[in-house]
Amino acid sequence: MSDGCGRVVGMTSSADPTAPDRPAGDPVAHPVSAATAGDRPPGRRCFGDGDPLYERYHDEEWGRPVHGERELYERMTLEAFQSGLAWITILRRRDGFRAAFDGFDPAVVAGYDEGDVERLMADTRIIRNRAKITAAIANARALLDLHGAGGSLDALFWSATPGPDDPRDRARTFADVPASTPASTALAKELKRHGFRFVGPVTAYAAMQACGIVDDHLADCPVVLARAAP
Repeated sequence: MSDGCGRVVGMTSSADPTAPDRPAGDPVAHPVSAATAGDRPPGRRCFGDGDPLYERYHDEEWGRPVHGERELYERMTLEAFQSGLAWITILRRRDGFRAAFDGFDPAVVAGYDEGDVERLMADTRIIRNRAKITAAIANARALLDLHGAGGSLDALFWSATPGPDDPRDRARTFADVPASTPASTALAKELKRHGFRFVGPVTAYAAMQACGIVDDHLADCPVVLARAAP
């Protein structure tokens, strides 16, 4: 189902008109993909034109490097909540998510109990999906376990950075941008090995795009053209 802007959104459940009635897994289509981009005239943004919030996200965040445990945990959590929805739906609720999840402090979220799950299920500022909420809590605990083993989410995510033996020309349309890659598949597998949930290869690749591990701005995007300007 389309939201009228070419972006695909999921079916909804009776518990929350914004929550997708889908099992845990990858989204049908990320908001930045061949299925959702639509026709973009040369010189236009890859996505986001016409919505100031979306434009700022495109210009200032998407594809720029993100480091830090809390920062990456937040991005990973929001990408999981996006599953089945348009990204702008999550973006408009990000402040609500931050408030509801204690600023995405993994040490705090890891301590959430069933009472917190019910609190979050009643919080209209977020997407009220029990599977995604419990996955966010489980992932905070997995992150603390990762720290206890001497690792970090930052190192794990950035280990997926494409190497010099994996060159790719900048795409001109989102039809040329993959939904997942061998690197995102490997990252998803490694995250699962460490106990993380709700991060399959497609969601992992969306997080890689969002966090600048890969840069999938299209060739004629103003962001790319500005970098190339003398």
